[in-house]
Amino acid sequence: MKTVAMILFPDFLLLDMAGPIEVFSIANRYLEADQRYQVSTIGTASGALRASCGVNILADRHMNEAVEAYDLLLVPGGPGAYNDRHQPLLNWLHEAVPRVACYGSICTGAFILGEAGLLDGYRVTTHWHYTDRLIKRFPKACVETDQIYIQDRNLMTSGGVTAGIDLALAVVAQDHGKKVAQDVAKVLLVLMKRQGGQAQFSPLMTAVALQETPVTRVQNHVLEHLDEAFSIERMAGLANMSARHFSRTFAREVGMTPMDFLQGARIDRARSLLESTDLPLKTVAYKSGFGSVRHMRFLFSERIGLTPSQYREQFS
Repeated sequence: MKTVAMILFPDFLLLDMAGPIEVFSIANRYLEADQRYQVSTIGTASGALRASCGVNILADRHMNEAVEAYDLLLVPGGPGAYNDRHQPLLNWLHEAVPRVACYGSICTGAFILGEAGLLDGYRVTTHWHYTDRLIKRFPKACVETDQIYIQDRNLMTSGGVTAGIDLALAVVAQDHGKKVAQDVAKVLLVLMKRQGGQAQFSPLMTAVALQETPVTRVQNHVLEHLDEAFSIERMAGLANMSARHFSRTFAREVGMTPMDFLQGARIDRARSLLESTDLPLKTVAYKSGFGSVRHMRFLFSERIGLTPSQYREQFS
């Protein structure tokens, strides 16, 4: 029998806890008694813990009573994971993790593991909205931004919220084979393996900075005229700079090259049109500045992991 423990703290995200637990619970229907998962919850405080949605959950035991060598220890995310430090929990994790076979996080639970120094030297991920924050806060971790989940040695981390279900399905597949995991996925009405990564959910471009500079003026001009052709030289001319100086200044201020910005802006414009209109792909490609459906399809597949048609089918 495999033992799985989920650590709970104030302001955790309820679905981060419930999604993976349901996967293991449903898997038990297909397993012999001695192969089933024994799932328990561990609380950082006595009494009920309030999830971020307002639901109160009574954990099976307080963390000071949890001294077992679990097969899998998971930390959910939620506002409490990235807004609070939870020093007693960090101390407990330092003692508990060496005893467990595998540990991991759901969504922003990675911030708690990071505060405990348990991400250093590992490939990890989290919800796409928080990857930049995770990178800055824990520079010794190798944060990947487009993965649904990652397993690196004895550490498993997942992207946002429902990605915890993907992580748990992967655990079931490793423990009991793909067939059992597929059966569980069918019960939950989820895909065993999703097409694409987190990029399909996250915008490629961040908002243009409010402070007016030659670079932000060029960015806003490009966004207003995406159906036109742009080159480094044209953008540099709009900023009254040489192409070389403009490229360096742009990369320093925006964190990407001018052409990466242009490509990302075009993909985001196309995504918006695919989600909100029934325009033919040829028209979407023209309005977004791709020039052809073929070019748009190539860049979508490369950056999003889906074709424009697949993206429209999933998100419109």
